[in-house]
Amino acid sequence: MRHNKKFNHLSRTSAHRKSMMANMAISLIRHKRISTTLAKAKALRVYVEPLLTKSKEDTTNSRRTVFSYLQNKEAVTELFQNISQKIADRPGGYTRILRTGFRFGDNAEMCIIELVDYNENMLKEKAVKKAARTRRSSVKKVSEATAPETTASVKEEKVVEEVVATEPTVEEPVVDTVQTEETTVEEKKEE
Repeated sequence: MRHNKKFNHLSRTSAHRKSMMANMAISLIRHKRISTTLAKAKALRVYVEPLLTKSKEDTTNSRRTVFSYLQNKEAVTELFQNISQKIADRPGGYTRILRTGFRFGDNAEMCIIELVDYNENMLKEKAVKKAARTRRSSVKKVSEATAPETTASVKEEKVVEEVVATEPTVEEPVVDTVQTEETTVEEKKEE
């Protein structure tokens, strides 16, 4: 029986699977992004994320533990020197899987697995989309809390504007021009 054995064997023997996962993890650490099938990417995520968490603590024991999985000095050095600095404040979820379609030969679903902190395009978009929308706006609550000060000043401004608008404005009466015309007309009649 196979009760509670949930990981994907990927149709490989144990030694072949371990070797393949180590090679894929080394490639991911070196290149920060690799293209593979979706099943392998999901298996790699389970394999590499504990190693990335282990790399946050730079001790001899954690280096030896990671080296026992990867068996590559350059990858371990890159992981502990550069990658661990970038993921230091991230609480998990170090990798991202982006589906890219299906392979032509066997129609296998392909994807790109990448380290989250190394995709500059996604980081820029995330910085731009910082403001999240919610159903219940906290902006209203904040504005209502400061409303007495704000509304009082706004009401005073409106009253001032209304007073200014209702004051009669002194215009040059049109009657003056008419009077001048009438006077000129009257003068002509008298002559």
